[in-house]
Amino acid sequence: MAAPEKLYPRTGDNQTIYLKNVISNPNIEIGDYTMYNDFVNAPAAFEKNNVLYHYPINGDHLNIGKFCSIACGAKFLFNSANHKMDSLSTYPFPLFFEEWGLDRKDVADSWDNKGDITVGNDVWIGYEAVILAGVTVGDGAIIGARAVVTKDVPPYAIVGGVPAKLIKKRFSEETIASLLEIQWWNWSKEKIAENIAAIKSGSLEHLK
Repeated sequence: MAAPEKLYPRTGDNQTIYLKNVISNPNIEIGDYTMYNDFVNAPAAFEKNNVLYHYPINGDHLNIGKFCSIACGAKFLFNSANHKMDSLSTYPFPLFFEEWGLDRKDVADSWDNKGDITVGNDVWIGYEAVILAGVTVGDGAIIGARAVVTKDVPPYAIVGGVPAKLIKKRFSEETIASLLEIQWWNWSKEKIAENIAAIKSGSLEHLK
């Protein structure tokens, strides 16, 4: 499926973009048709305003799948935002190596490294939600507005709150299994277009 090269999916709407087309950081990968809306800041400044504490020293990655919907102000909070939890102090002494005569190469010892952030396909991330380092969000999940996601989210789960907790599953386990097997987001654009009505209907039986 060829990805759209245009930045703005909707004529006259400069607040909504195809996010993939503004990413320059090689450690950020965005899938086709994933969109981001921002009515406060320029949406093209997503890397600066929404991917936070994402320093090259860690080599951590943000991976977001296809057909995701990301609302204004959603944040992805990476490892350098953390502080050491197994130390007697949370103060980041290695970060201030010059002050304390420490080795510069040990700067990353200032924080706990939880790993990458991975978001599946067809995920809706609500207004000002925050996803923390090390979290994987499954395909088809919904993250409620202003939720703080500290743990993995199963496919097609709806989570909300601080910290985010499971509210319910969107579909039966049988339907979820079928959707994960079908993976409509990997179909050609033409096949998706033929099946939009069936996808909107919520009925697997009508998919071609």
